[in-house]
Amino acid sequence: MLVLSRKVGETIMVGDNIEIMVTRIERDTVRIRIAAPREIPIFRGELYREIKRTAGETPESPEAPSASTP
Repeated sequence: MLVLSRKVGETIMVGDNIEIMVTRIERDTVRIRIAAPREIPIFRGELYREIKRTAGETPESPEAPSASTP
C-alpha cells in the first residue's frame, strides 16, 4: 500500500495511462479528476464492493502494509 500527500493541482500517475489529480479540497471533502482510457472501468469503492457482492464474488482487499514498510 502506498499513501501519498498531494496539494490541489498535483497529480499521481498509475502506470503509463492513468492520472489522478486533486482538483479541490473543502473541509472534509477532496475532489479528484481521473484521466484513464475508456476501457478501464472506474467505480467508487463502496459501489464496486456492492457490484461484486451481488455478483457473488469476493472483492480483493487492498494489500496490507508489511512490517518492513517504513
